[in-house]
Amino acid sequence: MLRIEFGHEDLGRLRVAPDADPLWELVLSLHLLQNRQSAVVFDPWRREVRAELARTGLMKTAAALIQLSPWAAYFPDFLTPTHGDRSLAEGISTVLSTPRRRLAAELSEVYAEAPAPKAVRLLAAGDVTALERLGRALSSYYAVAVEPYLPAVRGAVADDRAVRAAAALRGGGAELLSSYGPSLRSEGSAPPSSPTRGYPLVADYPIARDMPLHGRPLTLIPSFFCVVAPVALADDALDPVLVHPLGPAPGWLARTKLHGTAPPVAQLIGPTRALVLDALEQPFSTGQLAELLRLTASTASRHATVLREAGLVVSVRQGNSVLHRRTALGDALMDGQL
Repeated sequence: MLRIEFGHEDLGRLRVAPDADPLWELVLSLHLLQNRQSAVVFDPWRREVRAELARTGLMKTAAALIQLSPWAAYFPDFLTPTHGDRSLAEGISTVLSTPRRRLAAELSEVYAEAPAPKAVRLLAAGDVTALERLGRALSSYYAVAVEPYLPAVRGAVADDRAVRAAAALRGGGAELLSSYGPSLRSEGSAPPSSPTRGYPLVADYPIARDMPLHGRPLTLIPSFFCVVAPVALADDALDPVLVHPLGPAPGWLARTKLHGTAPPVAQLIGPTRALVLDALEQPFSTGQLAELLRLTASTASRHATVLREAGLVVSVRQGNSVLHRRTALGDALMDGQL
């Protein structure tokens, strides 16, 4: 179990990452290839990625990355230096600029009980060629194992952000933390009334561990490829983060492929409007819809208006937002029953 001493002042410093972090997704997806966790959800992805790694000649590349980041109680922090606020290229640049002393310390921890392979020893020594090879390996693996699945990742992140935003609007930081449910929970019925008193937050974790904040902001990072329990950096001296599972439902890969092709209704109402109608199987505000489909707010609003006027969508004001959702007529159209 992971225990975080948390107080009222920490609520004001709490951060939610703006997006899934490319390097965390890369490393955690690499771990999923080494285990059978969440088999029903991720086995189709495992089969597809392994086949593509073999087809593209990248099996050795994946194996080399696994040597650096095995699925174990400890894996090196230097591979995940970002917090959902940088691109893959920026993240890889940060990885490759890791000081040699830190490379050596973290990789020696990975191989504390066994001799390190030659490639790992070269990297730990800060060998320029080894670092360049690492950068290429990270980029190549990501292109096969993560990048093709970004529509599903971004959709899950958008859904999660909608939940967190609604919670924060209802009750601020305390309600935001409560919205994480069993993944991150308070020990006790409620935070204490005194701002100087702390209260522990706990999360499921493979080992018993305390995470001190020391007045630093805690960043919560959503992750598509994180499963079972949240993950944190091993080094308490680094800025504290907690990576939490998004929990995609079984069949997500098949649905992603289905949605990647234009549905038949697109011939009637247009491809973008069809995507909007498809997304509104669940309620979204205009802003959330724009973020999910990578549209401008004005474009998302215009499509929602047209669909509402056609009776395919209903819009309801909730607080300061207007939520849109498909009507029964919209469901019938998407299901090909009209």
